[in-house]
Amino acid sequence: MTDAALAGENAAAAVENAAERQFGPEFQDIHILSNAQVAVILQVSAQTAVNRDEELNEVYRKTQKYVERFNTMTNPEKDHQELVEELDNLQDALTTFRKETDDGEDLELHGFEVAALMNLVITDTSVEEAIALIPSLSRLPEAAIDEILDLIKSTMIRIVS
Repeated sequence: MTDAALAGENAAAAVENAAERQFGPEFQDIHILSNAQVAVILQVSAQTAVNRDEELNEVYRKTQKYVERFNTMTNPEKDHQELVEELDNLQDALTTFRKETDDGEDLELHGFEVAALMNLVITDTSVEEAIALIPSLSRLPEAAIDEILDLIKSTMIRIVS
């Protein structure tokens, strides 16, 4: 590989760094979904396929199995609309979450952080664990992260109970 090719590859790698909230241009103005949101969408479309007597392809089934495996926000006793509303409300609350620092800087969560939090947080996740799983959260005060975790935990409790 030439030096120019290596330099270009290194520059591209430097641009994308989730821990620093640096993403490539393909991540501009997109809506990121959590595993729980994808699971609900796939369940509804799978049921539609069954109703139409259509068969799901292998990629679809594997994707559905994956998101269901890692989906911590589920309750088979609740209807899809109720789950969708809870998940959308949580995503909206996290997306609009703001904390002002002592310097007057307005801190907010990136869509990647919102989805990662919704995917990774369980009811006993600590601030330290959240930062270890999502290093970019380290820029937030611990109290703000704790507030975020409480928001997620209360939503999870509503969903699973």
